[in-house]
Amino acid sequence: MASEANHDVEKSAAAATTTSLSDGPDTTPISEKPPLSGLRALNARIESLSGFEARGIARVLPDERMPPSLWDDISVALLWFSANISVNNLAVGLLGPLLFGLGFLDSAMCAVFGGLLGSISTAYMSVWGSQSGNRTMVVLRYFMGYWPAKIPALLNIILMLGYCTIDAIISGQMLSAVNGGTMSIAVGIVVVQIVCCVVTVFGMKFFHIYERFAWIPQLIVLFVLVGAAGPYFDATTQSVGEAPVVAANRLSFFSLCLYVPNSWGGAAADFWVYYPEQTSRRKIFGLTLVGIWTAFTLVYMLGIGLATGMASHPAWEEANHVSTGALIVSGYGPLGGFGLFCAVIVALGVISNSIPGTYSAALGCQVLGRYGKAVPRYVWAIVLIIIQLVLALVGREHLMLIISNFVALMGYWMQFMVFIVLMEHLAFRRVGSGGPGFDWTKWEDQTYLPIGYAALTSFLLGWLGAVLGMYQIWYTGPLAVLSGPADVGVWVGSGFTIISYLPLRWLELKIVGR
Repeated sequence: MASEANHDVEKSAAAATTTSLSDGPDTTPISEKPPLSGLRALNARIESLSGFEARGIARVLPDERMPPSLWDDISVALLWFSANISVNNLAVGLLGPLLFGLGFLDSAMCAVFGGLLGSISTAYMSVWGSQSGNRTMVVLRYFMGYWPAKIPALLNIILMLGYCTIDAIISGQMLSAVNGGTMSIAVGIVVVQIVCCVVTVFGMKFFHIYERFAWIPQLIVLFVLVGAAGPYFDATTQSVGEAPVVAANRLSFFSLCLYVPNSWGGAAADFWVYYPEQTSRRKIFGLTLVGIWTAFTLVYMLGIGLATGMASHPAWEEANHVSTGALIVSGYGPLGGFGLFCAVIVALGVISNSIPGTYSAALGCQVLGRYGKAVPRYVWAIVLIIIQLVLALVGREHLMLIISNFVALMGYWMQFMVFIVLMEHLAFRRVGSGGPGFDWTKWEDQTYLPIGYAALTSFLLGWLGAVLGMYQIWYTGPLAVLSGPADVGVWVGSGFTIISYLPLRWLELKIVGR
């Protein structure tokens, strides 16, 4: 009975927020209207558009979910595949040979298995969307507490902004290269941001439709790239350096290949909140893993191949000096005009990657506080698109530096968050082992949610480990120096998080009780 009462209260609150703005024609005299009534009326009109998603972070109730269907199940894998067969992820593959001096085989092994490990983390986080009806950063409140969960929410906003900025830059570079440099990179950046803005503003329905089909032309032109550039790939290249140096570079590149698919963990549940509660966790996990790992394996390998071919193909090296986007366009060189057409399709493919990132970041802005929640999701999406546009225009000449530093730096915290969720789930909340489970209707009830002392402490200790073990151009931690140097930040930080969380959480439950 208590759960039914919570459901009724929650449903009434949701109905109040979605209908109070449009109950009927407004006959109030203008002189008597409150100052914000015009904005409210405009907002109501926008949210009434067909197919428009008005919902922000409010929980999707069980009776508001869509019925199960085979097409929706397949769409789980298609969304992750479509979103990640983009050239920004291909550019990460370039770094194995070019930045770390690894040969083809070493780079490929690091890419495939690093991508697998990162994809597993995202697949695990994705299962919570249909189970709870809550967005990822709202779900995190049940594991880290109402206030501490705001820290990952802020970090996720920054992370998604960074990736979407990289998307815009590399797409702009490619479109400029297709036009022989006569078109400014800035023009390509603007084109990508406009399309991304339209789909993101309308929300989940348009987003899912777009991702269901956007992968088809992308996959075709990527296989065309394999045919055009593949003969120049050099699978015989060897790693450069002494054995300890090579081992350190393998670990650094492996970690980098882990960070990128892993970075979706903070958004993974956002896209499945409209799926039925009874949706199998194993199905969501498996389909996510297949979609995301397959996508990353493909584009990582293409990037590695292009990088190994540069030594024997001077045109590629010259193009790479212009930009990463120009290198990819050069790969289509043997195909002439058709190759340029394919390059345009690839360049526009980053939109599939930017849409879910911007969508998730907009939701994160609402999670930060009541004032953020008061701003509609679509308004936050527009604001974030503008920020991405400015950042891309400012950083368009420094793409590889952004990738090699930003991706790694922002990839650390996500793994700490995933381990906290995993340990809380299995050790303290597992229903079959006597745990209390979750009451998903209390997503805003601070008296029910954990205080978060243990989670916050372990999360910060994880960051301490990351600082000690990170290996970046601008900073090398003492443990990284002892390791080769190699980037061991995620491994040391994860160790600190795992070791500290279990005893701290046990103590928190004993003292605080929640």
